[in-house]
Order: sequence, then structure tokens, then C-alpha cells
Amino acid sequence: MQQSKPCDHKFRRGKRRLPFECTALVLQGGGALGSYQAGVYHALAEAAICPDWVAGVSIGAVNSALIAGNPPKKRVEKLQEFWEAVSSPPLGPFDPYNRFFAVKDEFRHRLVNQTRALFIMLLGAPDFFKPRFPPPVLWPSQQPDAVSYYDVAPLKTTLERLVDFDRINDGEMRFSVGAVNVRTGNFVYFDNTTHVIGPTHVIASGSLPPGFPATEVDGEYYWDGGIVSNTPLQWVLDSRPRLDTLAFQIDLWSARGEIPRDLMEAEVRLKDIQYSSRTRAATDRYKNVQKLRLAFARLLNEFPEELRARDEVKLLEKEADDKVCNIVQLIYNSKKYEGIVKDYEFSRRTMEEHWRAGFDDAMGALAHPEVLQLPNRLEGVRIFDFANMGRNWDAAKASGTHQFAKGRSG
Repeated sequence: MQQSKPCDHKFRRGKRRLPFECTALVLQGGGALGSYQAGVYHALAEAAICPDWVAGVSIGAVNSALIAGNPPKKRVEKLQEFWEAVSSPPLGPFDPYNRFFAVKDEFRHRLVNQTRALFIMLLGAPDFFKPRFPPPVLWPSQQPDAVSYYDVAPLKTTLERLVDFDRINDGEMRFSVGAVNVRTGNFVYFDNTTHVIGPTHVIASGSLPPGFPATEVDGEYYWDGGIVSNTPLQWVLDSRPRLDTLAFQIDLWSARGEIPRDLMEAEVRLKDIQYSSRTRAATDRYKNVQKLRLAFARLLNEFPEELRARDEVKLLEKEADDKVCNIVQLIYNSKKYEGIVKDYEFSRRTMEEHWRAGFDDAMGALAHPEVLQLPNRLEGVRIFDFANMGRNWDAAKASGTHQFAKGRSG
């Protein structure tokens, strides 16, 4: 059966005027699940919503580079080109995966996905990574940038081909990617306001050991930012000066899930919790802190002059502001048949499934006009959580967290 291309939807030119000072796209790490984020961006492009800032970790850093490093009319096209390249069958028409393309039942679907993932483990993903030869277990290397099972040189070539790094460094769109310094253990952000960004900064953000080697940047070696924090939301929210912000937070791992009933489900659940980065807790904490900032900003105007001159008040004054924020949370909910291999099963069919899910979920979110409207200055922060199925809108709205059923079709 012929599959429709993710980019069959017509790209709508132009940029929608929004009441926010900054529109941010926050992209979590998650390997092969990252095509979900590409689908979300595709929906934003269809709605003429152009981010002012993209921040990512790991595969989110790659998607961020593809977005920031291309003109608006080319971004969806370049995202598609990347995801089609890395999901090409390693053995072409001889790949046995192709014989099972139309499987329907969950058991066979899981079997096919696991078989495809096995091929990825043995042969790598085209234009992304390839196995080291000889294998490091047989021929160990003492070089930090070679201590891994795979070589990511293909990814560097792909990024150089698909991303205009001069465009990223021109600063038209703010760009941030997170990584971990291997020597110090400190989390750092490579940001185009403080760094001259190149392919190594993006690769460093996704250098997850022991699969991928540490990446050298300016004499230091870095690993995948997801080791410490897989979601760059806090970096965006803590940025100065604060702005009225619309943040689309696109997660690939769900902190909430079912109790595992076998060892395989336990491994899957462990990975979900480990890489979800407790984003809901972070957004709830930010909402409470911002309410305090808003309250103090209002009270500050009523303080007498002699009180405002005190050092303690001046210290608090630096934290006070009247800025507001909408946080739109979209979280990919994987199917049971995807299993433990879901973050490295780079098949074309699965890539398209993830892309369509992201596109449909984002379109469902954008169908709610409240998402694109400024909250009032008393409310401060509104959180739209689209990952919670079946929640009642009115009850959720009354509680201060806006939760919707998903807008996915099919």
C-alpha cells in the first residue's frame, strides 16, 4: 500500500502575528521518536506560527538545527529530507523488514519493529551513525572521541549538507542546545547568543554513551545533555530579560504510564521515567514562582520610597516582573508494540507514524483558541497539557491547568 508523504500538506507562507513577545519551541531528546517533533513543527508551519527560539537536547538538538538553519519555506522540506534519509532501509529492497510492511496485529508489529531495530544495531542508521570496525570490544581505543560502538561521522556530513550554520549564527532565530561536560559533569548550553554554533555543538548534545563517543568542543569533551536533563524548558523560562512567552514543549517520553506486568514493560517504563525529566513538575514549579514575581511586582508600586531603597527590596525587585506565559505541552505516547527499541527503531513506516502523530496532536492543540491568547496579568501562567486523555475541560480549567483530549485522528 502506498504511504502518503509527511509533507503532502501544503505549506502556508507568511507568519501569524501573535500577542506574545517570544514564541519558543522546546524539543526533548528521544532518538528515533524525534520525527514526532518534526510533525509538530510541520503543523506549526501550516498554522503560520514561526518560533523565535528553538531549544533542544539530543535528537531535539538535531531538529532544532534543521529548523533554525533553514529559511521558513524550506524547514519542513529539510526535516523531511533528514528523517527520510536516516530511515532508509540499510539493505534497500533486500531488507526483510519491507516484506512485513502491512502488518496489523500487535504481536507481529512488535516482532517486525524489534527485527528492524536489530538491523539498526548491527548496521547503523544511514546518514546518522555506523558501527566501528573493528569493534571496540576487540580493538579498544584510548582516544575519547572513539570510545563508542558507533561512529557519528555520517551525522556531521548530513548536518553540513542540510543546515546553514551561518544562518543560525546570524541570530534571526535564537538557538540553544544542551550537553554535559564529561570532565566536570556540568550541564552547559551552546547558544547562538554566546557561541559560534557549528555541527559539533549539535552532535555533542546527542553524544549518548556508550553508543556514541564524546564530542570535543573547544578542548572539552561533551556527552548527551539527556544524561542530566533531557528537556531544555527551564533554560528558556529562566532566560533574561523575561518576555511574554508562548512555549511549545514537545516531549518524547511520558512520565505517566501503566504499572509494568513483565520485565520488558519494566525496562520500557524505566526508560520513560528516566528521560521524561519530570517536565510537568517543572512547569508547575515555574507557574508558582511566576505568581510570586507578579505579586511582588504589583506590591512594589505601593512601597514607600524609604522602603524601596533597602537592599533586600532591591534584591527582590530584580526578580519581580509582570510577564505572562502559555506553556503548551505535547507528549508522544508510544504504542505497546514499540517496546524497548522505540528510540532506535529508525524505519520509514515508524518515522511516518511518529510524524503524523505529531502533526495531528499539534493541529488538535491549535484548534483551541485559548492556546494563542495572552493570559491575564493576574493569572500569569497557563499550562495546556494535551497528553491527558479524557479529562474534562471545564474541571481542568477551574483547577488552573488546561488539559485536553488529544486531537489525533486515525
